[in-house]
Amino acid sequence: MVLSHVMGIFTHPEREWETIRREDSSKLSEFITHTPILALIPALCGYYGVTQVGWVVGASHRTFLTTESAFILCALMYVAFLAGVWILGEMINWMSNTFSDKEVPPHHGMAMAVYISTPLLLAGATGLYPMLWLSAVTTSLAGAYSAYLLYNGIPILMDIPKERGFIYASSILTVGLVMLVALMAATVVIWSVGAGPVFI
Repeated sequence: MVLSHVMGIFTHPEREWETIRREDSSKLSEFITHTPILALIPALCGYYGVTQVGWVVGASHRTFLTTESAFILCALMYVAFLAGVWILGEMINWMSNTFSDKEVPPHHGMAMAVYISTPLLLAGATGLYPMLWLSAVTTSLAGAYSAYLLYNGIPILMDIPKERGFIYASSILTVGLVMLVALMAATVVIWSVGAGPVFI
């Protein structure tokens, strides 16, 4: 079902993780029914914000991107979100061989990647009004809740003891941070070859 469990992970996460664990699903359906839709939020909101609202740094005038530049950057951001969630899901499944004594269904790792990324993707709505402090505060809160979902959900979804789940979740968090650094490095490379922002 499209966007199932999204409300549940905010209102009653533990019960929702139990429901997800009992479902008979596939990692592709888990991914397709959520991530392509949710990843549109930061991409579309960001496009509108940088082309129609603009932003101000210090005492300077309001700054905008050209529509062509914004479209390219937001399209690349959308693809990066999709790739990031999929790769993280695969990494969670791969690491389950180390941390779980049982065979973990492939959709469990993908479900974990999808739902822990959901708060961050929803926080992308702040792109409608691109202010640095607003984006920083919202992203920090979303990141904190994503970490909570990760540490809370891993023992339940993977059916492992909490102590082992803590180490597993910490490993996933490390992988996520490494992916973030790699994304930042890729952004610098992409900008250097001519796909950077073009200001009005």
